[in-house]
Amino acid sequence: CLHLNSKNEIISSKLIAIGTLNSVVIHPREVFREAILESAQSIILVHNHPSGDVTPSLQDKEITLKLEKASETIGIELLDHIIVGNGKWFSFEEDKNQGLLK
Repeated sequence: CLHLNSKNEIISSKLIAIGTLNSVVIHPREVFREAILESAQSIILVHNHPSGDVTPSLQDKEITLKLEKASETIGIELLDHIIVGNGKWFSFEEDKNQGLLK
């Protein structure tokens, strides 16, 4: 998770979880805990797909929606959720067809 200030400059980063080959369990409290302590204005969530296929899974979509709702409540904006793998990447923010991230 990248923590950004009001100028969208990275002020810190935090490893939230290490998953298995095909899954990871995260909760919004873990994602936002350090961001709150850092007084971050916004965050960008980044994770990898070891398969190299950066297509978002159903779980990726669900956690993105959950984090977006939490961000609105907490007041720390979720700027993007990026998936990386095999030299490629997917951005929920850039892919408006997903209907995620405002």
